Amino acid sequence: QGQEKLSCNPKKENGTHVVLCELGNPMKAGARITVDMELSVSGLEDMGDAITFHLQLRSKNSPSPSNASVTVTVPVEAEAEMELRGNSLPATVVLPTSWHWVEGSRRLEDHGIKVEHVYELHNKGPGTVSGVTLSLAIPHLLGNHVLLYLLELGTEGGTNCSHHPALNPAQV
Repeated sequence: QGQEKLSCNPKKENGTHVVLCELGNPMKAGARITVDMELSVSGLEDMGDAITFHLQLRSKNSPSPSNASVTVTVPVEAEAEMELRGNSLPATVVLPTSWHWVEGSRRLEDHGIKVEHVYELHNKGPGTVSGVTLSLAIPHLLGNHVLLYLLELGTEGGTNCSHHPALNPAQV
């Protein structure tokens, strides 16, 4: 009929976390109750795809006809919002109309103006992430002409990186 808060006490039994809730004392014979529970569980990052709760109704009456139990499996979904930030230094490049690629040269100036692209991938939470893959496509050819000459690729923070096409093919 009415709603009231339960008195619950957490404890640990044989390495298992147990929460005992008093539903009514005394409870009238034939009483029917519905219990809605909201649980806050931390440290689920390594729990896999689901967490299982074993619920059991026990009576202190003697004799107790049954101690009904039920198992509830709840899917665990990790949530994390990723943010990609990028910047080019310089922000704008204007090539002179008289500039031409110098074939066979090993001087950087003969291959174009240096532009550095910096990308930062941030986890905005709330969960942690692992196994993230960032694919970045950089147009390096325009038809048969070199658009961007890819000189080097660097990472920070324990990031693994694979690249294609070959970096610095003319070894400038």
